[in-house]
Amino acid sequence: MTGKLDLDPVLVARARELARRAGQPVVDLARSHTTVSVERAVLRLAGVSGADPDGIPWVNRLVDAVVADVGLGHGVAVPVFDALAREGITDVTLLAQKAAAGSVRFALPTGRAATAARSAARRAVGAGVRRIDRRRAERDRLIKRHGDPKQRPWIYLIVATGDIYEDIPQAQAAARAGADVIAVIRSTGQSLLDYVPEGATREGFAGTYATQENFRLMRAALDESSKELGRYVRLTNYASGLCMPEMATLAGLERLDMMLNDSMYGILFRDINPVRTFVDQRFSRQVHARAGIIINTGEDNYLTTADAVDEAHTVTVSQLLNEFFAHEAGLADWQLGLGHAFEINPEVPESFRLELAHALLARELFPDAPLKWMPPTKHMTGDVFRGNLLDGFFNLAGALTGQGILLVGMMTEAVVTPWLSDRDIALQNVRYVLGAAGGLHEDFVPAPGGFIRRRANQVLGEALDLLERIGEQTLLTAIAEGTFGIMKRPADRGKGLAGVAAHEADYCNPATDILEGDAA
Repeated sequence: MTGKLDLDPVLVARARELARRAGQPVVDLARSHTTVSVERAVLRLAGVSGADPDGIPWVNRLVDAVVADVGLGHGVAVPVFDALAREGITDVTLLAQKAAAGSVRFALPTGRAATAARSAARRAVGAGVRRIDRRRAERDRLIKRHGDPKQRPWIYLIVATGDIYEDIPQAQAAARAGADVIAVIRSTGQSLLDYVPEGATREGFAGTYATQENFRLMRAALDESSKELGRYVRLTNYASGLCMPEMATLAGLERLDMMLNDSMYGILFRDINPVRTFVDQRFSRQVHARAGIIINTGEDNYLTTADAVDEAHTVTVSQLLNEFFAHEAGLADWQLGLGHAFEINPEVPESFRLELAHALLARELFPDAPLKWMPPTKHMTGDVFRGNLLDGFFNLAGALTGQGILLVGMMTEAVVTPWLSDRDIALQNVRYVLGAAGGLHEDFVPAPGGFIRRRANQVLGEALDLLERIGEQTLLTAIAEGTFGIMKRPADRGKGLAGVAAHEADYCNPATDILEGDAA
């Protein structure tokens, strides 16, 4: 028996083995398929940028033209670089413009032409990967120069007005008030766009559009704040939805530090096709691994639709699956911001003790992961005084159980989009709790045989039972039957399915070859 909960290491090992068995068929599926977003990400690494006068990215126009001529299953890299050679040009964006005008046709080369196209594609994509490598090294230098926050958990605060130029001063003010991680939440519905908008944006809805230029602007502003404050301030955005691989690529190119990245969120809450999202997730996580980006997973969302007590084990199962998928894609434990949340109805007897049991179970199952602990949302009533008290209990649970990333809860949750003053009060709450009880994790040991230990072991046992059932029926079937978040999402339905293709025998993806190898 080990740790504060006396979890049986044999059962823990069994849970991981069952997660591997349940997850491996999904990995096999991802390894044998591609999507339009994966192929667009490859071309972004090769240098395609910009958009046409209607705002449609050139990378979309180029992939669409290749697919129309030769299909998706061969990959786009070889047809594109073969066309570059035939046209006698070197600029892939110019090729995209010519393709959009209908003046270029794409073909599947053979022999020496195919060999030359593969080599040229690898060189171009390799240059993009090397840029990601340079941005990762740059982050390491800045952390060494400015230092990391002295305390754990890191304080994670959302800033998103819809206008990137309004977001920047708010983010810098939040950093001065104690935020260690700034998350720029995406505009509502962006996850359903099958393209990434271009340029700086000033009109978003309950969030700010995620674009490469917005990434660049916010990263530069937070670098100024890091220098001012003497600690490296991290930046988060979203690699989810229909453009997950492209978002991951742009994040690596612009040195973001964390990305929300979990296919299950898109499947369950945005009705994106499961096959599309699992294929996209694997590629995006390979990019995150290379870029040194911490992923944040979305298990907290299950508890906004399902009961946080009855379905607690589904969070544990998803965390174990996410760990397997992440490791398989090359992510290290320090990059696994596995999600969970403080979402038990406060009216439930012993609700705080139950929250402690669930949070400590996650901490002990994943001791080296920077777990992302999410504040109450489902049972916030609009009473700001009650809300601030609940957030204080949430902050205390985070301190007691040694969470890695603590999202700042807002007392105005479910009332209004928070004002700067709301964030200031919320940050005061966090600073007080962490200042007064930040090291309490050392002293907090649940009683042997007591309520918290019994509950944690019960949840682990229920997770094992569910993993056994998933192994018998497949993960895709379990998702279709509403196992997670009570949402039923069949594998043959959902948005984006038309953008998926099985690999042909000659499929070529130089980005995957590089990311799965040792060098660019």
